[in-house]
Amino acid sequence: MFEYYYNHVPDVGLCRNNLVYTSKIDRQNKLFSVHYKYDQIYHMNKCLSEDALETRWQREIKFTKQMLESSPEHILEIQHIDTDAREIIFNIEGDDFWQLANCNQENYNNVLPDWQDQMIDILKNYRRAGIWKYSLHPSSFFVVDGKLKNINHFFCYNDNEQHVAITEVLDHISNDRKDKLLKYLDAKNIKVTDSAPWSTYGQICLESFKSNYPDSFIERAKEIYV
Repeated sequence: MFEYYYNHVPDVGLCRNNLVYTSKIDRQNKLFSVHYKYDQIYHMNKCLSEDALETRWQREIKFTKQMLESSPEHILEIQHIDTDAREIIFNIEGDDFWQLANCNQENYNNVLPDWQDQMIDILKNYRRAGIWKYSLHPSSFFVVDGKLKNINHFFCYNDNEQHVAITEVLDHISNDRKDKLLKYLDAKNIKVTDSAPWSTYGQICLESFKSNYPDSFIERAKEIYV
């Protein structure tokens, strides 16, 4: 039976697993669902509009299928895709990588000793496929048989797509990350209304994840997003 899935963050409490889609889990049958539906209960009256959800869903399905063709070994196994309901159901072993680490980067090595090498390999394969993936939160990864598997493709772009302004994606960035992002942009004299090369966005994105990953990983990842 599916139920809402939240991350239990120490000193914070229950937090939405994602700010765009609705996350649900069926622990008995080891299933995880991402559902692009208008659900103000799960999203605590902060759900995106139907139009925004539809746009994100189209990206989700497009890039999920693209990665299934190029690097299926890195994608969490899909049990079912319901395009009408805008839902994908995955097979899992348990909680996401971040939750397994008690939402603390200090515990990542305890969950998976070689997580850095595995995650770097995943990011390299996205770039080999011509994809810029900016949804890099550790809650977007699961561990299956000792291997990291990835989900969450609504924040992806191809090399040949027209660049977008940062203002177009602020609606699915948390307030905490947004504050860090704006400070970084201000220091670099980058306006949120300007468009920039995808590689620039990659560097900005990784800077915003410094509270979720050790510096050693961020610097390795930056070498890929160029």
